[in-house]
Amino acid sequence: MSKPNVLLTRRIPSAAFARLEAACDVDLHDASTPLTPDELKERVKGKQGLICLLTDRIDGAVVDAGLPDLKIVANVAVGYDNVDVPAVKSRGVVFTNTPDVLTEATAELTWGLILSLARRVTEGDRLIRRGAWRGWALDFMLGMELRGKQLGIIGRGRIGRAVAARAPAFGMTAVFAKHDMSLDELLVSSDVVSVHTPSTPETRHLFNRRTFARMKRSALLVNTARGSIVDEDALVWALNEHLLAGAALDVFEKEPAVHPGLLPLENVVLVPHLGSATRETRTAMADLAVRNVIAVLSGEPPLTPV
Repeated sequence: MSKPNVLLTRRIPSAAFARLEAACDVDLHDASTPLTPDELKERVKGKQGLICLLTDRIDGAVVDAGLPDLKIVANVAVGYDNVDVPAVKSRGVVFTNTPDVLTEATAELTWGLILSLARRVTEGDRLIRRGAWRGWALDFMLGMELRGKQLGIIGRGRIGRAVAARAPAFGMTAVFAKHDMSLDELLVSSDVVSVHTPSTPETRHLFNRRTFARMKRSALLVNTARGSIVDEDALVWALNEHLLAGAALDVFEKEPAVHPGLLPLENVVLVPHLGSATRETRTAMADLAVRNVIAVLSGEPPLTPV
């Protein structure tokens, strides 16, 4: 029997690619830039499976281009705001994501950002690199100690809970919005606010001028979820008005573009979407997407359907 045809929109780790290639005929888009919408619609024709990344916009038009052959769309990510899920599923196509496997890596990065921001690590690194350090002083570059502080978490999913589980190691008390207290109560009482909620119409610009005005002026904001949750115009305004002490962002509203107002601010840590960026996790994500495709195209249920 001939192998099913699968479109892979970007190269994945070799172990996962070998598993896919052993079971399917693979049409690989082997480039550093994503397929354009027109290219994606052309390449998906005649494919039974589509493995995509968060940089690929999958809507009804893409799925229609793949019908009647297309059986599954597998997103190599836990979030899926790049996919019109109702459009995919209404056409009888299975949609899967990659939950669980990136939880620990994203939680670790979140704590890296919290520590970097609280103790001004990246700011100090920049200072040294530009030759501006003049030596130790008692009152030089003082940061915030985490022990005894409150960590407010927006989003009580796998990643949010994993971040909270690490809080006691730093002497912090973790609280969840809606579960332990209202969002307003969390904002006015938390020393660090960490965002882990999905991107939805309801969470778009959840952090805005009103939200920032409610936070402690000594508070730090960390976002490792999705860029659309934070209104970057409002964030720049709040930082310039000293309404919060700093922010660390792994995700941005218009990736890979970053709001120009954030770039000159020393109390901002900017990271290029590295939440799941460990060798172990990215390999596990790709492998799970591949196993979902192989399962569905073999007539079996998907492992992680959305």
